[in-house]
Amino acid sequence: MAKQISDLKLGILGGGQLGRMLIQEAINYNLTTLILDPDTDAPCKHLANYFECGSITDFDTVYNFGKKADIITIEIEKVNIEALEQLEKEGKLVYPQSRVIRLIQDKGVQKQFFKENNIPTAPFQLVNTKEDMRNSYIPFPYILKQRKDGYDGKGVMKINNIEDIDNAFDAPCLIEELVDFEKEIAVIVSRNPNGEMKTFPMVEMEFNAEANLVEFLISPSTYPESIQERAEVIAKNIATSLNITGLLAVEMFVTKTGEILVNELAPRPHNSGHQTIEGNYVSQFNQHLRAIFNLPLGDTRATNNAVMINLLGEKNHTGVAKYKGLEKVMAIDGVYVHLYGKKYTKPFRKMGHITIVDQNREKAIEKANYIKETLKVIS
Repeated sequence: MAKQISDLKLGILGGGQLGRMLIQEAINYNLTTLILDPDTDAPCKHLANYFECGSITDFDTVYNFGKKADIITIEIEKVNIEALEQLEKEGKLVYPQSRVIRLIQDKGVQKQFFKENNIPTAPFQLVNTKEDMRNSYIPFPYILKQRKDGYDGKGVMKINNIEDIDNAFDAPCLIEELVDFEKEIAVIVSRNPNGEMKTFPMVEMEFNAEANLVEFLISPSTYPESIQERAEVIAKNIATSLNITGLLAVEMFVTKTGEILVNELAPRPHNSGHQTIEGNYVSQFNQHLRAIFNLPLGDTRATNNAVMINLLGEKNHTGVAKYKGLEKVMAIDGVYVHLYGKKYTKPFRKMGHITIVDQNREKAIEKANYIKETLKVIS
């Protein structure tokens, strides 16, 4: 790129916590950041050089915003693709590319992409009506996912029997065979326009079943090297098949028989990479910037054991957020607090994350369990 990185304007669609952490990294490169978000109190509002309150799904708003930037990126997939396509036609750099976002916006298209590219994934069927579900060849119980607009556990439900279909989503969906998995894992891969590619070490995830959100993430994994290598190869194969520029988070299952199946993709910084800020030589946010500005990719190795906890709003609490137990948590060695600048809490809303770094993996997990019991987001 002829211009220096510090001469360029980075437009980010979405002003939530991912955009916020991206800006925190962009500041180190003297980058000018522009944010578009529909929330007047978005977490990025006071950090960006330019903040615009507006819809990220409206053609004109996205198109006019994009014209102000040199490079456009996203922190959420639900954006207006047509505006991004038009901007690309006019010579703007959009990373990840609009065609990648289009594919990932629709879980049905995503699944078909896996099938066509021999990427291991659970058997599935696309359905449009409840009648299609009743006639499905996939056995009960199965997982039903809305093809569009599902995120953070929303738009996903388990269908146990034919009676459950009465309460199913009334929208285009996909049915997925229920995977008897041992662990959910993730690999984040980065790729720049030169085709240079690097993966972050595989991480293991623990879920909050009630919220269907990642509650706990452990890095690096203790799975055998052979499984970790296989997961990294799968992630790289997907990034190559997509010809993506930027970051790609690949969420996968390890089955009880040692198979690896791809669950979903996210073409952006991701919840499964927050621990990289303190736990790796380069963070996922720094790596995303390196990738989209076509700079050499950083060293992704873990420097230590790291456990990340999502800080979710407590059940039965809606209102101005208060952080109970924060001082107790900050008194512990190796604990890093990241609050997302959200004024209001509600049940299971992501309000922040905590990373615990320790040379001893078990101690890091022990501290994480204590923090989980001690630090509460209440109203």
